Amino acid sequence: MTASEQLLAGLRSAGAYLSAIGPAVLVLNLAISAAILALAAVAGTAARRLLRYGARQVPGPPTAEKKVRLSRATRFAWAVTRLGIGVCALFAVAAAWGLDLLALLQAVFGPHAVRTTGRIAVMTVAAVVAFEVSGFFISNGIGRMAARATDRRRAAQLRTLGPLLRGAAQTSIIVVLALTVLGELGVEIGPLLAGAGVVGIALGFGAQTLVKDLLTGVFLIVEDIVSVGDVVRIGDSGGVVEAMTLRTIRLRDFDGALHVFPYGEAQVVHNLTKTFSYYVFNLQISYESDIDRALRVMRRTGLELQKDPDFAGKILEPIEVVGVDALGDNGVVLKARIKTLPIEQWSVGREYNRRIKLAFDREGIVIPYPHMRLVLPDGLVPAMAEPR
Repeated sequence: MTASEQLLAGLRSAGAYLSAIGPAVLVLNLAISAAILALAAVAGTAARRLLRYGARQVPGPPTAEKKVRLSRATRFAWAVTRLGIGVCALFAVAAAWGLDLLALLQAVFGPHAVRTTGRIAVMTVAAVVAFEVSGFFISNGIGRMAARATDRRRAAQLRTLGPLLRGAAQTSIIVVLALTVLGELGVEIGPLLAGAGVVGIALGFGAQTLVKDLLTGVFLIVEDIVSVGDVVRIGDSGGVVEAMTLRTIRLRDFDGALHVFPYGEAQVVHNLTKTFSYYVFNLQISYESDIDRALRVMRRTGLELQKDPDFAGKILEPIEVVGVDALGDNGVVLKARIKTLPIEQWSVGREYNRRIKLAFDREGIVIPYPHMRLVLPDGLVPAMAEPR
């Protein structure tokens, strides 16, 4: 008997059963079915609210990554919960009508197919749960360790290693799930693993660029050349290191653009925030201004800035005024620099520029700007239009 014939036979027997029962039993079965469906709807609503409440109670800072991960996990958990409630309600309604739904499915598709499908579904759900839970615990654990770290550089290293550990753990879960599913489907895993080893060796020889990227990334992380949170420049692009994966480094610039570089292309990395930073000033004054007075004003302004409570903790050393750096076309270039904590050089530099502009104005030191100046010989007065 084919599957369609078995299904038709089951429907005929169900029809004969319904015609054989009395009106009272029919009404009672309908009432029980309605109660089961109502209970399933209430359970679904309660489960959805519990999932939303649980998502809000997850510890950790409200970062964008956390919001995306929790949203994805909540949607998956709700889909699984809704499916589970629906299946349970369907089996309960079938049992209320005296039907063995599991036996019917086994009769149509075969006992082995039903058992295999059930095991694969359970393993998939378990793997997805392990995938999300491992990502959460690794991210949360690394975040707490980074928050407790007294050394800022140590915290940056931990934030760099976190995504790599999470990626390795989640990749392992996916590989184990794929192999287990193949085993359930009757595929011999032993020869497959042996063949994968041979293919891996062939890819290792062929994909030299990929291997180069991986090795370069390992050395960048192990030697602590760059970490998440650093401000670096690679080629013509620069920005804050947002993430470092197994193969790429990702920079987010001031405009919000994301620059992704394979490690193999990051041959020269300019780290602007490693251990300490400098803000370099190239201030131009007019040739008529008093150079020595301008240098004194620059030193005094730097010392005043260092005494300010809002900036004292950011400045590591007093301002270093180098002196006259160049004689430009429009004026004299005075050079100085301030040593600051990493990534604080820009805030310190912006405040110093504001203060030095005000100080130069008070001292009568002119900052040149492009303009046209008319110089006439002695005794020559420019002609003026006669009034009408």
